[in-house]
This record gives sequence, C-alpha cells and structure tokens, in this order.
Amino acid sequence: MKARDHEATSTTSRTSVLRRVAAHLAAMHLSGTLLLLTFLVLPAWALDAYGAVPADDPSADVPPFMIFMALAVGCVIFHVAVQIPSGLLGTWLGRNRTAAASYVLVPAVAGVLTFVLLWAVLKVGPATQVLPLWADFMARGSVAMASYVWLTHRLLPSPGRRPEGHAAAS
Repeated sequence: MKARDHEATSTTSRTSVLRRVAAHLAAMHLSGTLLLLTFLVLPAWALDAYGAVPADDPSADVPPFMIFMALAVGCVIFHVAVQIPSGLLGTWLGRNRTAAASYVLVPAVAGVLTFVLLWAVLKVGPATQVLPLWADFMARGSVAMASYVWLTHRLLPSPGRRPEGHAAAS
C-alpha cells in the first residue's frame, strides 16, 4: 500500500509543479505582450530623439529606425531583467497572502530592480537623472505586472482553497 501512496503523491506533486510552471509561463507571455503594447504610445524621449536631427544630415550618428530598435530592445531587456524576476519573486513572497499583497509586492520588487538596472545601464551620478525614465518604465510595466499577478492568482489555487473537483473529506 505504501508504494501506491508514494506513487500517487509523486504523480500529484509532478502535476502540481507542471501546473505552476504552465501558469507562470502563461503569465510571463501575457505580461510581456502587454508591455510591448504599451510602447505603441512612444515615450517622450523617443519622440524628441526622432526629430532632433534630419536623416540626411551628416552629423546624424544613427538612422532614425534605430530609435525604434532601441525601444524594442529596451522592452525585451526590461521584460527579462525586471518583469519576470519581479513577477516570480512577488508571487512567491505573496503566496500565503491575499492577491492584494501580491499586487503590492510585485511592483515594489520591480521598482527596485528597475532602478538598479537603469542606474547600471545609464551609469549616471545623481538619482534624479534616472527618475523620469524609471517612472516611465514603471508606469508601463505596472499594468503588465498586474496582469501577471491576476493570471497567476486565477490559475493557481491559493493555499486555503481546495482545488476544484475535490470533495471535502468526511
């Protein structure tokens, strides 16, 4: 009997792990897609840079499409370096709490990671130079990260709730 119980427990835990992985992968893809869609409204710095120098001017260092390429690369870097780790860490920290706690924890982690990433990439002195770009990324990322938390809470059962289809033990 013990071997059968162990096998059932092993299969259940494997299924649980696969369900958690699938839920996080779905949430990552949803949040990444939403983040990319937020860049349909271009940031002010990209609009300023696009019209700063005419393309036929010999002093133009890069062609104008490179500004849009920088947006796409920045979006991917933000998604991989900030959004995914903050989503995973925030949902892990909020796993035994309410969904509202995760909604607070994920952006808090993301705020710190965004600031560190921008500080490292831009290599600027005072924090006030990083703040406008940080606020832009946080405004764009907060909607996408909220979707991450929402989807993981919808797909994963909370510790106090029974999975659907299981009757209460008598």
